[in-house]
Amino acid sequence: MDGAGRTGKMKQDELILAIETSCDETSAAVVRGGVEVLSNVISSQIETHKQFGGVVPEIASRKHVESITLIMEEAVRKAGITLQQIDAVAVTQGPGLVGALLVGIVAAKGLAMALGVPLIGTHHIAGHIYANKLVHTMVYPSVALVVSGGHTELVVMEREGEFKIIGRTRDDAVGEAYDKVARSLQFPYPGGPHVDKLAQSAAESLPLPRAWLEPESYDFSFSGLKSAVLAAINQAKMKGQPLDPAMLARGFQESVIEVLVEKAMRAVHAYGAQQLLLCGGVAANGGLRAALQQRCDKEQVPLLIPPLGLCTDNAAMIAAAAHLKWASGQHSELDLKADPGLSLEAWSLSAHTSASVS
Repeated sequence: MDGAGRTGKMKQDELILAIETSCDETSAAVVRGGVEVLSNVISSQIETHKQFGGVVPEIASRKHVESITLIMEEAVRKAGITLQQIDAVAVTQGPGLVGALLVGIVAAKGLAMALGVPLIGTHHIAGHIYANKLVHTMVYPSVALVVSGGHTELVVMEREGEFKIIGRTRDDAVGEAYDKVARSLQFPYPGGPHVDKLAQSAAESLPLPRAWLEPESYDFSFSGLKSAVLAAINQAKMKGQPLDPAMLARGFQESVIEVLVEKAMRAVHAYGAQQLLLCGGVAANGGLRAALQQRCDKEQVPLLIPPLGLCTDNAAMIAAAAHLKWASGQHSELDLKADPGLSLEAWSLSAHTSASVS
């Protein structure tokens, strides 16, 4: 199979059916030409995992198995097409939970084989970044600030489909830090939205440290901030003193946001970026969106943020990223394997000189 699918020539308005099962959302979408979302069906497992205070990998995999076929069928039905009109099948290859990834990959392989169309293994973070292309015009060079439950990264893109990671978390990702602080404040999983809402209700904040690391570093570290939050709670308990949870939440959020915004803006100027992209599940955080927008407006830097429905894990973003591979004639073999540690830079278009992606 090649990028031309069954027609023998490249289509510019191809229909990609994409599958996303990297964590606790089962999603399938149909996207035309890499930008027009015909359907984007998402089944969340939040209620299932809430009782455990976080995602249980084995349960997540089982839930994907139970729902993947129905979700795919619903995506095709909502798109108003038939399976025979699909030109390629895309699927998240990694990173993610290996068992969860495998469910989507097996489903994608079966469908691609049955239809005789290309299979495109896709990078989850590339999907988050290119979710922006579903609603915005992307220009280069650009810088992407990726913030999610498992990732906090600064990515430079000199051109389309090229990724260079210049900064990453050295310990907890932003989403992990939010969930851990939320648990300490007795909020249910997922805790990030609760902390964000509580922080915005506070009139003032509890001062907390910022981890800037080395002067020139674009890396992040949030474990010390998390420890400072827990220490403040424990000290208040030991002294029998009241501690305003809203002040604590605001102090935590301000510390996180200041570091994210400062490092992102420094990267924008250092690399001459024409745009700053915010992407990932934590891009739904109201405090972060507002602070980044205010700073970008002040410095006249265009800021791209997907709508809330495209910030969290979804298959439409996977189709948008897969379109890069389709357009360059690159696809995956049917022995595609799940890769929980898949490198974003290795997934770049220039990393593959042949039409096959292993």
